[in-house]
Amino acid sequence: MSAQQSVLLIAGSPSEQSRSSALLDSISHRLALRGGLVVDRLNIRELPAQPLLLAEWGHPAIVKAIDQIARAKAIVVATPVYKAAYSGLLKVLLDLLPQSALKEKTVLPLATGGSPHHMLALDYALRPVLQALAARHILPGVYATDSQVPQAADKRYEVGPEITVRLDDAVLTLLAESFRLPPPTTGFEPVHFSRVRCSV
Repeated sequence: MSAQQSVLLIAGSPSEQSRSSALLDSISHRLALRGGLVVDRLNIRELPAQPLLLAEWGHPAIVKAIDQIARAKAIVVATPVYKAAYSGLLKVLLDLLPQSALKEKTVLPLATGGSPHHMLALDYALRPVLQALAARHILPGVYATDSQVPQAADKRYEVGPEITVRLDDAVLTLLAESFRLPPPTTGFEPVHFSRVRCSV
């Protein structure tokens, strides 16, 4: 499958299980329903810490991560919001990228935070960095509060109904902008909570 039909999901949470990763899992499920797309995933927390922090561009894991980004036509990046900014883990990766790393790419940002007050982190912290990396089109982001992605009894996170609807719309926009794909005639298959629980 060519890069023109590929989507890369970037998980910026340092935690194995997180609300932002739950959003990313939900997006992944929706993309898989369409078929015909290559959906890849980059969990930044799995990259080796030393070469990531010391900007060792020649390290095989770093080379692979940058190549994943280069080959994708569309990018979905998910991050928790800490102190009104995206995660430090995501920042370290973005700082490693070439200035034109997102050229000709459509980017969908996702974020989670403790309260609605952190919503502006998408526009005032993350979006300028994505623009600086020459993203062709940055879609309106989806921000979810803790209460909108509650934790179940088994400690996994579930995407609530309000955010589910917004993710449906975000994926349709991503497909239309990146691949000129029309919306499905019957809409997305209903997604039960048990199918969108976080598993990084």
